[in-house]
Amino acid sequence: MKKTTLILGCGDIGMVLGRELLAAGHRVIGARRSAKALEGSGIEPLPLDLNDEGALAALPDADYVVYILSADRFDEAAYRAAYLDGLKAVLRVYEGRDQAPKRLFFVSSTSVYGQKEGERVDEETPAESAGFAGALMREAEQALRASPLPGTTVRFSGIYGPGRDRLIRQVLEGRIAPETPPMYSNRIHRDDCAGVLAHLIGLEAQGESLEELYLASDCAPEPLHEVMAWLAGQLKVEPTEVIQAPLRKRSSKRCDNTRLRETGYVFRYPSYREGYAQVMKEGGFLPEPV
Repeated sequence: MKKTTLILGCGDIGMVLGRELLAAGHRVIGARRSAKALEGSGIEPLPLDLNDEGALAALPDADYVVYILSADRFDEAAYRAAYLDGLKAVLRVYEGRDQAPKRLFFVSSTSVYGQKEGERVDEETPAESAGFAGALMREAEQALRASPLPGTTVRFSGIYGPGRDRLIRQVLEGRIAPETPPMYSNRIHRDDCAGVLAHLIGLEAQGESLEELYLASDCAPEPLHEVMAWLAGQLKVEPTEVIQAPLRKRSSKRCDNTRLRETGYVFRYPSYREGYAQVMKEGGFLPEPV
């Protein structure tokens, strides 16, 4: 029987995931406010505003539900609506169904961690972010864990990829993170985000048991200064300005992806070098050879 996967918040990552699942033989339904972008993709479009609880009753039954919503702005109200309130509303709908999903996947973030001294973090590390974004993400994770529905949370680190090139543009402006104290950063390519979710859905479909939580970050947590210095070398740019104040407010941690790799997932872009090389090439950022 063909499995049905419903992707709630079917944007950039969701569309890449949808194409992978279609290739694996799934029926894929993509829900988003404006579903026009899904036309011709093979993903069945479902126009839906998840903030409209009345509309949620029309959510289709599905074997797997993937919740990948994004807040439309960086403030507490928007984060609460997109992550906590939205997820709780979806859980209420499916908890009341005779035919519940086999598993609901919630896309969270490593912003739930509050570590600032370069500590190693994994799924067992206390997640105690002091910021509203991390705190609300953590509260949403706990809502899924408390639900009778089978659920898995996937915490992505800093997502980059086509169209997600802010760091490259900062380097092109001659900016670089300070060398000391080292501020560790973690990232994952957009295609690996989709790959991880497709991999976990595939394991579930094969009857494999999944954990309730996976940390999804690539294999190279590095000081941000080193990442930007490497980018500068590739782009043939000489840094002229050290970024200071905004960086001091950020966390500094090293994400350990051992649990995810032990499921058999192989990263397409195991470090920022492979990933950013692809982004720079596809985005036309690299200087022309002399």
